[in-house]
Amino acid sequence: MDNRLAHEESTFINFRRYFPNPKEHGFRWVDIRQLRFSADSVDDRGLLAALIGHEQFRDDYAGGGVLPDGLRHGPYWLRLITPDLYESISQETAVQILRGWVDPLWDVNTELEADLQREVFARLAAADGIYYLSELGDEAIHDWGRVHDYFHEFVLIDRSAGRIMLIVAADD
Repeated sequence: MDNRLAHEESTFINFRRYFPNPKEHGFRWVDIRQLRFSADSVDDRGLLAALIGHEQFRDDYAGGGVLPDGLRHGPYWLRLITPDLYESISQETAVQILRGWVDPLWDVNTELEADLQREVFARLAAADGIYYLSELGDEAIHDWGRVHDYFHEFVLIDRSAGRIMLIVAADD
């Protein structure tokens, strides 16, 4: 485990709270993990490596929570995830991916929109770097990793605040 990062807080936005009918986004959610890093931390790739090595990264996002000795991350085998798989993207691209996933027509409940703005979009706007986990391919999918219909993962680095955020938007 990497000691350069300290977990500060987690936020979970479950769309079921906003839509009484599960067929209307009821199985979608956003999980946000915020970790602090020291001012003397390494470059972005080094921070990505530290995040991958942190226990908060060991979550299959299928109900089991963080498993300190876990072998899975989302739908993927943890051992196959490296910093090089993360693509640097613009804030505009990240927003486009997320808004398209939430609802292509952006016909979203007002309360959900406010929560997403505060917890996700404001953090995207403040980030110095935004990284998106590329599709890893079938060989990286673990033994029951296809429980997610969509799995979008972003890592935000905010150097002025000394924070790295792992944002996973998925549905199952």
